[in-house]
Amino acid sequence: MALRALIHRVALAEGVALEEGLRWGQPAFLAARGASLRIGAPSKAMKEQADFALYVHCQTPLIAEFQSGPGAGMRVEGTRAVLFRQGERLDEAALAFLIRRALTWHQR
Repeated sequence: MALRALIHRVALAEGVALEEGLRWGQPAFLAARGASLRIGAPSKAMKEQADFALYVHCQTPLIAEFQSGPGAGMRVEGTRAVLFRQGERLDEAALAFLIRRALTWHQR
């Protein structure tokens, strides 16, 4: 719920209209000029490392940009997700960077 709230706060701060729905049975956040975000269970290969994940479009450099900047050291799955443990404190500043970049992806 904290991650969902952060996505909505970033969208509001950026003036991005956000549509929330389901994609592959997971909460999805869509912006007309952005890449979609999803919150869901990690892949089977990552189940031991994480309880949930924030997914971005895997054919973008969003995760690489995140890791080379404010998300350095955070657990990720390839080019597609940031991984989390239940109860873990979210680094809101770092995640806001990733969320902002995703929601405005096509504006750049």
